[in-house]
Amino acid sequence: MGDLEIRAAGPDDVPAIVGMLADDPLGARRESPDDLTPYLAALERLSADPNQRLVVAVREGRIVGTLQLSVIPGLSRRGATRSVIEGVRVHADERGSGLGTRLVEWAIEESRRAGCQLVQLTSDRSRTDAHRFYERLGFEASHVGFKLPL
Repeated sequence: MGDLEIRAAGPDDVPAIVGMLADDPLGARRESPDDLTPYLAALERLSADPNQRLVVAVREGRIVGTLQLSVIPGLSRRGATRSVIEGVRVHADERGSGLGTRLVEWAIEESRRAGCQLVQLTSDRSRTDAHRFYERLGFEASHVGFKLPL
């Protein structure tokens, strides 16, 4: 798989990240790689929050994957801290290489280091390949998710 670096995302990484977010049927409808302004503003907010980590996976100077890891302190589960993995994307020509596994395993280990007792994520119901991927990594489809657009 070659040398892989997982590091914090910076402003110069945003075009590649947005490109990966837009590179599937769902993302193509909701992402806009032509205007990076809202993405750069979001990166600023994420970077200022110590409980948020937007990372990129880099191989040979090329961004090949990304994810966001959010750490959320809470009262439920006896005051447990949990993490949420969001926006997992692997570049199209890297899919099936094990990169997604390495990214998610990195997020799980970072969650342990942050003292989290639970790691959770959501996946659109249409992403059946992603569901199999997460189940293979030990995640269990235990809840029903709801959204309310504002």
